[in-house]
Amino acid sequence: MPQLLPVLLMLCAGAAVALQPSINARLAEKVGILESACISFAVGAAALFLAVLCSGKLTVRELPEAAWWEWTGGILGAFFVSATILSIPRIGTAAAMAVAISAQLLTGLFLDHFGILGFGGMQLDAKRMLGAALLLMGAGLIVHR
Repeated sequence: MPQLLPVLLMLCAGAAVALQPSINARLAEKVGILESACISFAVGAAALFLAVLCSGKLTVRELPEAAWWEWTGGILGAFFVSATILSIPRIGTAAAMAVAISAQLLTGLFLDHFGILGFGGMQLDAKRMLGAALLLMGAGLIVHR
């Protein structure tokens, strides 16, 4: 059962991802969309900084060797957080998450199949395509009013 821990971790992360945009959207009602996203990232960055400090593993020696695109994760995260803050009040949490998860799955299948970014190499087979199709159908049912 070496995969149990990552699966449980992702279950918790998935729940957190469903909670975060609704919490951020509530904050946005008070301070604005971009402001709420900024606060979310600032609080998250502070929490991660404390975690890194507590771990005693703060190292940035290899940072100058990082490619330019390896710095874009924060921008993509900021876009995701801002998009969910904007979308949740308009289409609801379940619909926003269904669309986001569908896009994540399709992108993940593409990355895995082609081994893009150096990970994956898992071929897209009939079982994976069926799973993606079922998820897309489910998302369609959730989004459709």
